[in-house]
Amino acid sequence: MGKKALYWWLLMPFVGLFTAYNGYGQTDSSVVSLSAVTIRAIAPERFLAGQKLQRIDSATLLQFRFGSLTDLLALNTPMAFKNYGPGQLATVAFRGTSASHTAVLWNGININQPNLGLTDFSTLPIAGFDRLAVQYGSSASVVGSDAVGGSILLGSSPVWQPGIQVTIGQQLASFRNNNTQVGVRYSTGLGQSWKLSGKTFAYRNQFNNAYPYTERRNYFMERSTTAQRGLVQDLYFIHKSGRQLSVNAWLTDNDLVLAPQDPIARERTRTQSARFLTTYETNHLTLRLGWIHDILDYGKGDFSSPDHTETDRFISRAEREFSLIPQKANVSLNLRVGGEWSHYQTRTDGYGDQLIQEDRGDLYALLRLQTSRWLVSANIRQAFVTRFNPPITPSLGAEYRLVQHTKFALTAKGAISRSYRVPTLNERYWIELGDPNLLPEDGFNLEAGLASTVVLNEHFTLTSDLTAYRNRVDNWTYWNPTTNYHVENLQLVVARGGELTMNLTYARSSWRAGVRAGYALTRSSQERAYDTYSQDVIGKQLVYVPLHTETFNAYVQRGQTRLTVQTQANSRRYITFDNSQFFKGSTLTNVLLETTTKIGPVPVRLQGQVNNVFDALTFSVKRNALPGRNWALNLLINLPNNTQ
Repeated sequence: MGKKALYWWLLMPFVGLFTAYNGYGQTDSSVVSLSAVTIRAIAPERFLAGQKLQRIDSATLLQFRFGSLTDLLALNTPMAFKNYGPGQLATVAFRGTSASHTAVLWNGININQPNLGLTDFSTLPIAGFDRLAVQYGSSASVVGSDAVGGSILLGSSPVWQPGIQVTIGQQLASFRNNNTQVGVRYSTGLGQSWKLSGKTFAYRNQFNNAYPYTERRNYFMERSTTAQRGLVQDLYFIHKSGRQLSVNAWLTDNDLVLAPQDPIARERTRTQSARFLTTYETNHLTLRLGWIHDILDYGKGDFSSPDHTETDRFISRAEREFSLIPQKANVSLNLRVGGEWSHYQTRTDGYGDQLIQEDRGDLYALLRLQTSRWLVSANIRQAFVTRFNPPITPSLGAEYRLVQHTKFALTAKGAISRSYRVPTLNERYWIELGDPNLLPEDGFNLEAGLASTVVLNEHFTLTSDLTAYRNRVDNWTYWNPTTNYHVENLQLVVARGGELTMNLTYARSSWRAGVRAGYALTRSSQERAYDTYSQDVIGKQLVYVPLHTETFNAYVQRGQTRLTVQTQANSRRYITFDNSQFFKGSTLTNVLLETTTKIGPVPVRLQGQVNNVFDALTFSVKRNALPGRNWALNLLINLPNNTQ
């Protein structure tokens, strides 16, 4: 990161706080009255009718506040993760696809690391964002490249209640692991017409992983340490006319050391990211400017000469939304058109230390029709990449309310969409092994389902969602071992399956309870032979993708005290392409007990959790044993909101 950028990064939190404190010196009459402040949903949440969208509620986000995105998604969705160890690399297989087939969006911008083409979910703590949603299935027509299996949507949200609120959090956990968080939210009026909302938040996670044992049931425990640091800065300025300017920044630093006590064999991987985004919205026009700076260092031994990768992305986007039908009670037709241009530049040892530059652009149109019973979306996108030719990607989806009564609602849904993935920078530019002439991966996704809500009585409500899908991905890139791992477009992969989710909630007086159960069947296999070697893997389940995945979450709450049981179960996961070797199926269960009390005027949230209660034996991708039963104590203090 350049010195000038770092200077402004360090200055920004103090600018926001200074502005907030100055605002409190005004009289109450200067506070802006905002008649209609709305949280604007990003495109994947509005323009993908017919596809499954799972929003994670604030209570769940609060429970996992000291955890990573890996922990939350593994226990609340059917997504399968390839975990290399505690605090180590964690990548996802979404609906039977690979780690590079899931787009991760932060405030609408794809933050997948472009050299690797994926996101390490262990480096994304839940405390770094305010909103989380999971979009299932292909969304390339709205999101662009990478959204083949699905998309993870991370977002920031302003809080407009005037005042300043300080939050302090501390976690103490097994194996000398700990987590510290400090944040402040502030909101105030600025003159007669503007209002400011901001958040400044810092976190530090330290995984010492000081296991009291070196083996579990004759399987070796790999020692590692991970230090995570992060700083989040959000500023929102809104005018009484509805115009809004926002500035979002997220700085992360993840330092992983394997075998730290062995000066010869140890390995260090350090990843750093600086993400900056500015958004201006007025009269249905949205303008965005962004910059993402990624650094990746890998070294062995004394770490004195690490392999170094440095990548910059400069992003600009303009969108305009039109209401094509005059406002009526039951019908709306909206069209959003837009374009995006990004400039990439990277320098890495693996590319011969030469500066690689390319430009990427997108043009798209998104159409949304909503009536009392129908919700329909029709989208189209065309991408443009230097020395590359991505396909045009349309999609069509619909939802229809078959039954809509007070106590029972039933909705049918379906979607058809095309997807693509631009090969990673490593796949295109790595010396000798890469190929700049690779074809884009080309996907075709079909899905259909039913969603229902049943109000059983005044205390019980049951919701359910059933989805079936088929996703065909051609020209799947593959580092081919038969040609010394040169990357080639060799595979045709077909993923098909279904997901069932049921949620029963109970509410009466001061009591709350709920049960959420999920099941996923994921059959994903290669269906085309490209040489003699591949004949043995045709029709076989892809590695590390379980055929069956189940989740079960139950809680009971009285007042501010809540007991939660979380369970995830996976069937066997194959670790060889011919399915001759595998990890046995496993079940992990966690128990959490939490309450909120007050020490004087200060609300204090206490949470105790026991992970892997039944001490199940599970393995990392490297076939080492993962930790057994462990615990954590969490403390979250919210200092009172200071207002005048």
